[in-house]
Amino acid sequence: MQIKDREHVEGGRERVTVVPESVDDLWHLQYVLEPGDRVAGDTTRRIQRNDDQMRDTGGEREHMWVAIAVDDVEFHKFANRLRVGGEIVACSREDQLGFHHTLNVEERDELSIEKRFKPDQEARLEEAEEATENPDVAIATVEEGQAHVHTVAQYGTEERATITGTTGKGEYARGRSELFEELATVLKRQDADAIILAGPGFTKQDAYKHIEQNESELAEQITMVDTASVGDRGVHEVLKRGAVADVQQETRIESEAEYIDELTWRMAEGAKAAYGPEQVKKAAEFGAIERLLVLDDRLQKERGPDGEWAMSVDEIVRTTEQKGGDVTVFSSEFPPGQQLSNLGGIAALLRYRLE
Repeated sequence: MQIKDREHVEGGRERVTVVPESVDDLWHLQYVLEPGDRVAGDTTRRIQRNDDQMRDTGGEREHMWVAIAVDDVEFHKFANRLRVGGEIVACSREDQLGFHHTLNVEERDELSIEKRFKPDQEARLEEAEEATENPDVAIATVEEGQAHVHTVAQYGTEERATITGTTGKGEYARGRSELFEELATVLKRQDADAIILAGPGFTKQDAYKHIEQNESELAEQITMVDTASVGDRGVHEVLKRGAVADVQQETRIESEAEYIDELTWRMAEGAKAAYGPEQVKKAAEFGAIERLLVLDDRLQKERGPDGEWAMSVDEIVRTTEQKGGDVTVFSSEFPPGQQLSNLGGIAALLRYRLE
Protein backbone atom coordinates (compact mmCIF):
# COMPACT_ATOMS: atom_id res chain seq x y z
CA MET A 1 0.00 0.00 0.00
CA GLN A 2 1.29 3.42 -0.90
CA ILE A 3 0.29 6.21 1.48
CA LYS A 4 0.79 9.28 -0.69
CA ASP A 5 -0.51 12.07 1.52
CA ARG A 6 -1.92 12.82 4.99
CA GLU A 7 -3.60 15.98 6.17
CA HIS A 8 -5.80 17.01 9.08
CA VAL A 9 -9.16 18.52 8.18
CA GLU A 10 -11.81 20.27 10.24
CA GLY A 11 -13.73 18.41 12.91
CA GLY A 12 -10.77 16.33 14.07
CA ARG A 13 -10.87 14.18 10.94
CA GLU A 14 -7.92 13.17 8.79
CA ARG A 15 -7.69 12.83 5.01
CA VAL A 16 -5.37 10.09 3.75
CA THR A 17 -4.61 9.43 0.09
CA VAL A 18 -3.70 5.81 -0.63
CA VAL A 19 -2.88 3.63 -3.63
CA PRO A 20 -3.61 -0.10 -3.07
CA GLU A 21 -0.96 -2.20 -4.82
CA SER A 22 -2.37 -5.69 -4.30
CA VAL A 23 -5.49 -7.66 -3.45
CA ASP A 24 -4.14 -7.74 0.13
CA ASP A 25 -4.33 -3.95 0.25
CA LEU A 26 -7.95 -3.99 -0.92
CA TRP A 27 -8.68 -6.54 1.80
CA HIS A 28 -7.10 -4.25 4.40
CA LEU A 29 -9.18 -1.28 3.22
CA GLN A 30 -12.37 -3.29 3.78
CA TYR A 31 -11.71 -3.03 7.51
CA VAL A 32 -10.54 0.59 7.46
CA LEU A 33 -13.67 1.96 5.77
CA GLU A 34 -17.03 2.19 7.54
CA PRO A 35 -20.37 4.01 7.18
CA GLY A 36 -20.02 7.76 7.64
CA ASP A 37 -16.57 8.00 6.08
CA ARG A 38 -16.01 10.14 3.01
CA VAL A 39 -14.22 8.45 0.12
CA ALA A 40 -13.22 10.11 -3.15
CA GLY A 41 -11.69 8.97 -6.40
CA ASP A 42 -11.97 8.85 -10.18
CA THR A 43 -14.76 6.74 -11.63
CA THR A 44 -17.12 6.30 -14.57
CA ARG A 45 -20.86 6.78 -14.41
CA ARG A 46 -23.89 6.87 -16.66
CA ILE A 47 -25.42 10.31 -16.24
CA GLN A 48 -28.66 10.36 -14.25
CA ARG A 49 -31.31 13.09 -14.34
CA ASN A 50 -33.33 14.41 -11.40
CA ASP A 51 -36.35 12.45 -12.57
CA ASP A 52 -34.33 9.27 -11.89
CA GLN A 53 -34.29 8.30 -15.56
CA MET A 54 -31.05 7.26 -17.23
CA ARG A 55 -29.95 9.46 -20.09
CA ASP A 56 -29.77 7.52 -23.34
CA THR A 57 -26.02 7.39 -23.96
CA GLY A 58 -25.97 4.06 -25.73
CA GLY A 59 -24.47 2.43 -22.66
CA GLU A 60 -21.45 4.75 -22.57
CA ARG A 61 -20.16 5.94 -19.20
CA GLU A 62 -18.63 9.32 -18.47
CA HIS A 63 -15.37 9.74 -16.55
CA MET A 64 -15.64 11.95 -13.48
CA TRP A 65 -14.35 12.54 -9.95
CA VAL A 66 -16.75 11.81 -7.09
CA ALA A 67 -16.74 11.90 -3.30
CA ILE A 68 -19.28 9.70 -1.53
CA ALA A 69 -20.57 9.37 2.02
CA VAL A 70 -19.99 5.68 2.65
CA ASP A 71 -23.00 3.42 3.27
CA ASP A 72 -21.56 -0.03 2.53
CA VAL A 73 -18.25 -1.72 1.75
CA GLU A 74 -17.76 -5.13 0.07
CA PHE A 75 -14.50 -6.93 -0.72
CA HIS A 76 -14.75 -9.11 -3.84
CA LYS A 77 -11.62 -11.26 -3.62
CA PHE A 78 -12.23 -13.21 -6.84
CA ALA A 79 -12.92 -10.04 -8.82
CA ASN A 80 -9.87 -8.28 -7.32
CA ARG A 81 -11.88 -5.24 -6.35
CA LEU A 82 -13.38 -3.36 -3.40
CA ARG A 83 -16.88 -1.91 -3.84
CA VAL A 84 -17.62 1.24 -1.83
CA GLY A 85 -21.17 2.54 -2.09
CA GLY A 86 -22.90 5.68 -0.87
CA GLU A 87 -24.45 9.05 -1.70
CA ILE A 88 -22.49 11.46 -3.90
CA VAL A 89 -21.62 14.52 -1.75
CA ALA A 90 -19.16 16.15 -4.16
CA CYS A 91 -18.61 15.62 -7.85
CA SER A 92 -17.04 17.11 -10.97
CA ARG A 93 -20.64 17.29 -12.27
CA GLU A 94 -22.90 19.07 -9.80
CA ASP A 95 -26.04 17.61 -11.39
CA GLN A 96 -25.05 14.20 -9.95
CA LEU A 97 -25.03 15.33 -6.31
CA GLY A 98 -27.35 13.32 -4.06
CA PHE A 99 -27.47 10.22 -6.25
CA HIS A 100 -26.12 6.85 -5.08
CA HIS A 101 -22.88 5.62 -6.60
CA THR A 102 -20.52 2.68 -6.16
CA LEU A 103 -16.76 3.13 -6.48
CA ASN A 104 -15.12 -0.03 -7.82
CA VAL A 105 -11.62 0.23 -6.35
CA GLU A 106 -8.95 -1.94 -7.97
CA GLU A 107 -5.18 -2.24 -7.67
CA ARG A 108 -3.34 1.03 -8.53
CA ASP A 109 -6.48 3.18 -8.12
CA GLU A 110 -5.80 6.31 -6.06
CA LEU A 111 -8.32 6.80 -3.26
CA SER A 112 -8.85 9.61 -0.76
CA ILE A 113 -10.26 8.62 2.64
CA GLU A 114 -11.56 11.20 5.12
CA LYS A 115 -12.57 10.01 8.61
CA ARG A 116 -11.69 9.78 12.28
CA PHE A 117 -9.23 6.89 12.21
CA LYS A 118 -9.36 4.46 15.13
CA PRO A 119 -6.01 3.11 16.44
CA ASP A 120 -6.46 -0.38 14.94
CA GLN A 121 -7.36 1.18 11.57
CA GLU A 122 -4.20 3.30 11.66
CA ALA A 123 -2.22 0.17 12.52
CA ARG A 124 -3.80 -1.72 9.61
CA LEU A 125 -2.77 0.99 7.14
CA GLU A 126 0.77 0.92 8.53
CA GLU A 127 0.83 -2.89 8.26
CA ALA A 128 -0.29 -2.71 4.63
CA GLU A 129 2.37 -0.08 3.88
CA GLU A 130 5.10 -2.17 5.52
CA ALA A 131 3.93 -5.35 3.76
CA THR A 132 4.85 -3.76 0.44
CA GLU A 133 8.46 -4.52 1.36
CA ASN A 134 7.80 -8.23 2.00
CA PRO A 135 8.22 -10.85 -0.73
CA ASP A 136 5.23 -12.69 -2.14
CA VAL A 137 5.49 -16.37 -1.26
CA ALA A 138 4.27 -19.47 -3.11
CA ILE A 139 4.20 -22.90 -1.44
CA ALA A 140 4.46 -25.98 -3.66
CA THR A 141 3.84 -29.35 -2.00
CA VAL A 142 4.87 -32.43 -3.99
CA GLU A 143 4.69 -36.22 -3.68
CA GLU A 144 4.64 -39.02 -6.22
CA GLY A 145 1.81 -38.47 -8.67
CA GLN A 146 0.59 -35.09 -7.43
CA ALA A 147 1.56 -31.49 -6.68
CA HIS A 148 -0.29 -28.53 -5.18
CA VAL A 149 0.50 -24.82 -5.39
CA HIS A 150 -0.70 -22.30 -2.80
CA THR A 151 0.06 -18.61 -2.39
CA VAL A 152 0.43 -16.84 0.95
CA ALA A 153 -1.52 -13.62 1.34
CA GLN A 154 -2.23 -11.45 4.35
CA TYR A 155 -5.84 -12.59 4.33
CA GLY A 156 -4.87 -16.27 4.30
CA THR A 157 -3.57 -18.96 1.95
CA GLU A 158 -5.20 -19.77 -1.35
CA GLU A 159 -4.85 -22.88 -3.50
CA ARG A 160 -3.86 -21.96 -7.06
CA ALA A 161 -3.47 -25.37 -8.71
CA THR A 162 -3.63 -29.13 -8.21
CA ILE A 163 -1.57 -31.19 -10.65
CA THR A 164 -1.79 -34.97 -11.02
CA GLY A 165 0.40 -37.44 -12.90
CA THR A 166 1.81 -40.95 -12.86
CA THR A 167 4.10 -42.29 -10.15
CA GLY A 168 7.14 -42.05 -12.40
CA LYS A 169 8.20 -45.69 -11.94
CA GLY A 170 9.74 -47.58 -14.87
CA GLU A 171 7.96 -46.97 -18.16
CA TYR A 172 5.99 -44.11 -16.56
CA ALA A 173 9.10 -42.01 -15.84
CA ARG A 174 8.18 -39.56 -18.60
CA GLY A 175 4.88 -38.80 -16.85
CA ARG A 176 6.82 -37.82 -13.74
CA SER A 177 8.90 -35.37 -15.75
CA GLU A 178 5.73 -33.88 -17.23
CA LEU A 179 4.37 -33.38 -13.70
CA PHE A 180 7.49 -31.39 -12.76
CA GLU A 181 7.30 -29.35 -15.97
CA GLU A 182 3.68 -28.42 -15.30
CA LEU A 183 4.57 -27.52 -11.70
CA ALA A 184 7.32 -25.18 -12.95
CA THR A 185 4.87 -23.57 -15.38
CA VAL A 186 2.34 -22.91 -12.62
CA LEU A 187 5.02 -21.51 -10.29
CA LYS A 188 6.29 -19.12 -12.96
CA ARG A 189 2.74 -17.90 -13.49
CA GLN A 190 2.45 -16.92 -9.80
CA ASP A 191 5.31 -14.41 -10.25
CA ALA A 192 6.29 -14.93 -6.59
CA ASP A 193 9.46 -13.51 -5.07
CA ALA A 194 10.07 -16.67 -3.03
CA ILE A 195 9.00 -20.31 -3.32
CA ILE A 196 8.87 -23.01 -0.64
CA LEU A 197 9.04 -26.53 -2.10
CA ALA A 198 7.79 -29.08 0.44
CA GLY A 199 6.61 -32.65 0.80
CA PRO A 200 7.51 -36.13 2.09
CA GLY A 201 10.37 -38.28 0.82
CA PHE A 202 12.69 -37.47 -2.05
CA THR A 203 10.16 -36.37 -4.67
CA LYS A 204 10.65 -32.68 -3.89
CA GLN A 205 14.42 -33.04 -4.40
CA ASP A 206 13.79 -34.62 -7.80
CA ALA A 207 11.34 -31.84 -8.65
CA TYR A 208 13.95 -29.25 -7.62
CA LYS A 209 16.64 -30.89 -9.78
CA HIS A 210 14.29 -30.88 -12.76
CA ILE A 211 13.49 -27.18 -12.24
CA GLU A 212 17.17 -26.36 -11.70
CA GLN A 213 18.10 -27.98 -15.00
CA ASN A 214 15.29 -26.38 -16.99
CA GLU A 215 14.34 -23.17 -15.14
CA SER A 216 17.48 -21.99 -13.36
CA GLU A 217 16.08 -18.55 -12.46
CA LEU A 218 13.02 -20.14 -10.87
CA ALA A 219 15.23 -22.57 -8.92
CA GLU A 220 17.07 -19.63 -7.32
CA GLN A 221 13.83 -18.66 -5.57
CA ILE A 222 13.25 -22.09 -4.01
CA THR A 223 13.72 -23.17 -0.38
CA MET A 224 13.02 -26.85 0.43
CA VAL A 225 11.18 -28.03 3.56
CA ASP A 226 10.31 -31.54 4.76
CA THR A 227 6.62 -32.19 5.49
CA ALA A 228 4.64 -35.37 6.10
CA SER A 229 1.74 -34.27 3.88
CA VAL A 230 0.89 -32.30 0.77
CA GLY A 231 -2.01 -30.00 -0.09
CA ASP A 232 -3.71 -28.03 2.69
CA ARG A 233 -2.18 -30.19 5.44
CA GLY A 234 1.28 -29.78 3.96
CA VAL A 235 0.85 -26.00 3.80
CA HIS A 236 -0.23 -25.99 7.44
CA GLU A 237 2.97 -27.88 8.34
CA VAL A 238 5.06 -25.32 6.44
CA LEU A 239 3.40 -22.45 8.31
CA LYS A 240 3.70 -24.16 11.70
CA ARG A 241 7.41 -24.77 11.17
CA GLY A 242 7.97 -21.08 10.48
CA ALA A 243 9.37 -21.75 7.01
CA VAL A 244 7.59 -18.74 5.54
CA ALA A 245 9.23 -16.54 8.17
CA ASP A 246 12.64 -17.49 6.77
CA VAL A 247 11.80 -15.64 3.56
CA GLN A 248 9.33 -13.18 5.00
CA GLN A 249 10.26 -11.82 8.43
CA GLU A 250 6.91 -12.68 9.94
CA THR A 251 3.58 -13.14 8.22
CA ARG A 252 0.27 -12.14 9.69
CA ILE A 253 -0.83 -15.76 9.47
CA GLU A 254 2.04 -17.14 11.54
CA SER A 255 1.71 -14.58 14.33
CA GLU A 256 -2.04 -15.24 14.59
CA ALA A 257 -1.39 -19.00 14.74
CA GLU A 258 1.11 -18.47 17.58
CA TYR A 259 -1.32 -16.33 19.57
CA ILE A 260 -4.27 -18.70 19.16
CA ASP A 261 -2.09 -21.70 20.09
CA GLU A 262 -0.96 -19.86 23.24
CA LEU A 263 -4.58 -18.95 24.05
CA THR A 264 -5.89 -22.50 23.67
CA TRP A 265 -3.00 -23.87 25.76
CA ARG A 266 -3.72 -21.40 28.55
CA MET A 267 -7.43 -22.18 28.45
CA ALA A 268 -6.73 -25.92 28.69
CA GLU A 269 -4.46 -25.31 31.68
CA GLY A 270 -6.90 -22.90 33.35
CA ALA A 271 -4.18 -20.28 33.11
CA LYS A 272 -4.07 -16.56 32.25
CA ALA A 273 -6.71 -16.19 29.53
CA ALA A 274 -10.15 -14.70 28.95
CA TYR A 275 -12.63 -15.03 26.11
CA GLY A 276 -16.02 -13.60 25.16
CA PRO A 277 -16.97 -9.91 25.46
CA GLU A 278 -17.95 -9.95 29.14
CA GLN A 279 -14.80 -11.67 30.42
CA VAL A 280 -12.55 -9.58 28.20
CA LYS A 281 -14.22 -6.31 29.20
CA LYS A 282 -13.67 -7.18 32.87
CA ALA A 283 -10.02 -8.04 32.21
CA ALA A 284 -9.53 -4.74 30.35
CA GLU A 285 -10.99 -2.73 33.23
CA PHE A 286 -8.59 -4.44 35.67
CA GLY A 287 -5.63 -3.69 33.40
CA ALA A 288 -4.95 -7.43 33.16
CA ILE A 289 -4.74 -7.73 29.36
CA GLU A 290 -1.31 -8.42 27.93
CA ARG A 291 -2.61 -8.91 24.37
CA LEU A 292 -6.17 -8.45 23.11
CA LEU A 293 -7.24 -10.76 20.25
CA VAL A 294 -10.25 -9.56 18.26
CA LEU A 295 -11.69 -10.80 14.94
CA ASP A 296 -11.87 -8.28 12.08
CA ASP A 297 -15.44 -9.29 11.09
CA ARG A 298 -16.63 -8.99 14.70
CA LEU A 299 -14.87 -5.66 15.18
CA GLN A 300 -16.55 -4.27 12.09
CA LYS A 301 -19.98 -5.62 13.03
CA GLU A 302 -19.88 -4.33 16.60
CA ARG A 303 -19.01 -0.84 15.35
CA GLY A 304 -22.14 -0.76 13.20
CA PRO A 305 -25.90 -0.76 13.81
CA ASP A 306 -26.07 -4.58 13.85
CA GLY A 307 -23.77 -5.02 16.85
CA GLU A 308 -24.90 -7.61 19.41
CA TRP A 309 -22.74 -6.85 22.44
CA ALA A 310 -23.97 -4.93 25.44
CA MET A 311 -20.60 -3.14 25.65
CA SER A 312 -18.57 -1.01 23.23
CA VAL A 313 -15.82 -2.88 21.40
CA ASP A 314 -13.99 0.41 20.90
CA GLU A 315 -14.06 1.00 24.65
CA ILE A 316 -12.46 -2.42 25.22
CA VAL A 317 -9.73 -1.66 22.66
CA ARG A 318 -9.14 1.83 24.06
CA THR A 319 -8.98 0.62 27.67
CA THR A 320 -6.58 -2.19 26.73
CA GLU A 321 -4.19 0.23 25.04
CA GLN A 322 -4.45 2.84 27.79
CA LYS A 323 -3.41 0.23 30.35
CA GLY A 324 -0.42 -0.97 28.37
CA GLY A 325 -1.87 -3.94 26.48
CA ASP A 326 -1.32 -4.75 22.80
CA VAL A 327 -4.08 -5.39 20.26
CA THR A 328 -4.02 -7.94 17.42
CA VAL A 329 -6.86 -7.94 14.89
CA PHE A 330 -7.31 -11.45 13.42
CA SER A 331 -8.26 -12.24 9.83
CA SER A 332 -11.53 -14.16 9.52
CA GLU A 333 -10.13 -15.77 6.35
CA PHE A 334 -7.61 -18.01 8.14
CA PRO A 335 -8.08 -20.93 10.60
CA PRO A 336 -6.80 -19.01 13.70
CA GLY A 337 -9.49 -16.41 13.04
CA GLN A 338 -12.09 -19.13 12.66
CA GLN A 339 -11.00 -20.54 16.04
CA LEU A 340 -11.32 -17.09 17.58
CA SER A 341 -14.80 -16.77 16.05
CA ASN A 342 -15.84 -19.93 17.93
CA LEU A 343 -14.81 -18.17 21.15
CA GLY A 344 -17.08 -15.21 20.49
CA GLY A 345 -14.72 -13.21 18.28
CA ILE A 346 -12.73 -11.73 21.13
CA ALA A 347 -10.24 -13.11 23.67
CA ALA A 348 -7.19 -12.02 25.65
CA LEU A 349 -3.84 -13.27 26.90
CA LEU A 350 -3.62 -11.97 30.47
CA ARG A 351 -0.81 -10.75 32.70
CA TYR A 352 -2.37 -12.56 35.64
CA ARG A 353 -5.31 -14.86 36.23
CA LEU A 354 -8.66 -13.30 37.14
CA GLU A 355 -10.57 -15.08 39.91
